[in-house]
Order: sequence, then structure tokens, then C-alpha cells
Amino acid sequence: MSLSLSTGRGFDFDFDNDNDRGLLRRLEEDLIDRNANRSDPQTALVPPIIEPSLRERVEAFALDEAGVALPFTSRLAREQGWSHAYAGRVVTEYKRFVVLAMEAEHPVTPSEEVDQAWHLHLVYTRSYWQGLCREVLGRDLHHEPTNGGGAETAKFIDWYARTLESYRKLFGEEPPDDIWPAPERRFAESPKARWVDATKFWLLPKPKWFLAAARSIFEEKNQANQ
Repeated sequence: MSLSLSTGRGFDFDFDNDNDRGLLRRLEEDLIDRNANRSDPQTALVPPIIEPSLRERVEAFALDEAGVALPFTSRLAREQGWSHAYAGRVVTEYKRFVVLAMEAEHPVTPSEEVDQAWHLHLVYTRSYWQGLCREVLGRDLHHEPTNGGGAETAKFIDWYARTLESYRKLFGEEPPDDIWPAPERRFAESPKARWVDATKFWLLPKPKWFLAAARSIFEEKNQANQ
């Protein structure tokens, strides 16, 4: 068997026997030692700098400011009437949505819960525009609401379904159903949001039979518009 060594300077050597191969190994070891002892920083070997991925940067982005009485997650929980634990999960899914918006290569639509986290983050203008968009993403991520009408509804249903599919591909798992419901539920149950002073009003849930009937009507209208 013949082995070859290229110096990278236009000289090649062939090694055909055990003695030559032993010499080759000694030459390789000597080159490694010489490289390790170089004092010139421009020629010495430098460990590669591994930059964090977009997903890692977004996941590491802190929404909760330290040392404040009402951090982001707590405010989200209070405004939406969620437990703090659930609000924390929504924040995680909001960050995943941001990653999807950057990497899915198609328009994306959030779930209602994720959208509420997005709305709240937009209020924190420095955190959103400077911290997240410019420093982490390197570009602006705008929130574009619907213009209303059947065509718009059909468009966002399609975008949402594609968002769920890209979620599965990118993260390798199913999106949590209590935060990312199926498209027919997401839009049938999309709340007509109102600010309500809970100290002055009681909020009572509508009966399940009423919600089921409303969902059925919505699905029929959606099919008629397609």
C-alpha cells in the first residue's frame, strides 16, 4: 500500500513501506507540535468560534426583567386570567413562534394564546424592537392583523395550518394542543376580546352546547366560503 503526504507547498512524497509510514507518522506528530507552539497569533491554530443558532438566541432571550415586581410572564398571567405556570408555557411557545416566523419560509399565524403574548410584548417597545428584533433576529418582525371578511379568514386558516405543520418539522414534536389547537378550533373559538374590569363584573362561561352549535355554524360558513 502506498501513502502520500502533501506539504501544501507544491511538494508531494510517497511512502511505500513500514519504515516510510513510520516516518510519515513522525512528520505528522512534528507538524502538530510545531503548530501548537507557534507564537504568531495569525498562524497558530485557534479553536473555532461556534455562534449560537437563531433558535438558541431566541430561547435565551429574557422577557422577564430581573428585580421588578411585575415581570412579563406575571403580567401576561394576570391580564389573561391564566396561572403563572400556563403563562410561562405560552411564553415558551411565543418564542417558538418567533423562530417559525424566521425559518418557516412561508407566512405564519399564531394561536390565540401566542398572539396575546405577542400583543403584550409589543407594548414593551425597547424589549421588542431593540432587544428581540434588532439584536437577536437582525430584522423587524411586524404584527399584521386581519382586514376582515371571508377571504381573510380562509387565508389565516391556511397560514395557521401551515404553521402547525412547520412546527412539527422544525421542532420534531406535536404543538401542545392547549396552546396550539387544531385550525377549526382555533378560529371557531377565537374570542371576541374585550377589556373587562373583573372587580365590577362577573364573567360566566357559555354552555358547552352553545359553543358546539357556534362551532358548527362557523365550520359551515367556512366551507361555503372556500
